[in-house]
Amino acid sequence: MTNPAALNPGDVEFIGMIQPRQQSEIHPASGPAIDPGYLVASAQAHDEGGFDRILIGWYSNGPDGFQIAAHAGAHTKKVGFLVAHRPGFRAPSLAARDYATLDQLTGGRAAIHVISGGDDTDQARDGDWLGKDDRYARTDEYVDILKRIWAADGPVDHEGTYYRIKGASPEVHTVQRPRIPIYFGGASEAALRVAGKHADVYALWGETQAQVREIVGRVREEAAKHGRENEVRFSLSFRPILAPTEDEAWAKAERILGRVREVRGQAALGRGGAPANAGSQRLLAAAAQGDRPEGRLYTAIARETGARGNTTALVGTPEQVAEAFLEYHALGVTTFLIRGFNPLEDAVEYGRELLPITRRLVRERLAASAAGGFQVAAE
Repeated sequence: MTNPAALNPGDVEFIGMIQPRQQSEIHPASGPAIDPGYLVASAQAHDEGGFDRILIGWYSNGPDGFQIAAHAGAHTKKVGFLVAHRPGFRAPSLAARDYATLDQLTGGRAAIHVISGGDDTDQARDGDWLGKDDRYARTDEYVDILKRIWAADGPVDHEGTYYRIKGASPEVHTVQRPRIPIYFGGASEAALRVAGKHADVYALWGETQAQVREIVGRVREEAAKHGRENEVRFSLSFRPILAPTEDEAWAKAERILGRVREVRGQAALGRGGAPANAGSQRLLAAAAQGDRPEGRLYTAIARETGARGNTTALVGTPEQVAEAFLEYHALGVTTFLIRGFNPLEDAVEYGRELLPITRRLVRERLAASAAGGFQVAAE
């Protein structure tokens, strides 16, 4: 089967993120849960800025991602929608139709971001009481059902540990064939096993180059068990902090850190204990190496917030941050999920400067590699 998320060699994909209202670590959410005007403006900024996809997150207190994506899709032209999904709250046969419907309504712009859930408290808010390893076992079965329904020509039966389905209909086809792309998040051993089997794109938060090299190798080892070691792509998430000069960018980063402290209070990590999910633990391990463990990487905000989310930054001028992306690209990373602390304004800036510069540098590196200069990706 062809990888539905495949890129040409040397290409780079950019994913942004939209929220239903203005909110971030420096902008506490206020007002109604959905601000339709802000939502549409954010989606259009990403569309016009040349982003490939927009992530729509899953929160136990947030609005429905499918409806957010459908509404944004009606107000955009090209950008795709990466809708986060936690297996277990919708039957897989229903989720298959949900995503196929979104793919139809947006003209083939849907993708799924599978997140099994790393926070027991948040899972319990929606009635899920399975432990982490059981959640990943359920995810394995769930994604297998999704893939079968999307690719099927007739009714699908399934008998498994978590689901029993008789005659699931594949009548609502995806526009993308044989199915939509599957992005996958999770850094535990159980998560990597499922990622190796199912992920088209394995997504992790912004880490040091050594950490990225290590986890890319582990995912490829798991994928090799299913004959897919060359089929999995890799995504990194960062919060780029840009300014016209390097000194201004670092000063801006320190101001953002100060605002984070103002909003959250001091010693945020000490509140509620250390995070249970492996992704956050990996970010805290990077932060333990210092606020600037290497190059452009800035981990102080991750440390301050207890790494409860994608909170590592790359700091510098647009050209400098683009060059930092290329260093990760050389390790095999082809997708960057980026969002700012001023979400709408930063998306506009990224589209105007950061994305074009990065794509130009990737093309130049590809041309140099073709001419015998240097490798595009690490072996």
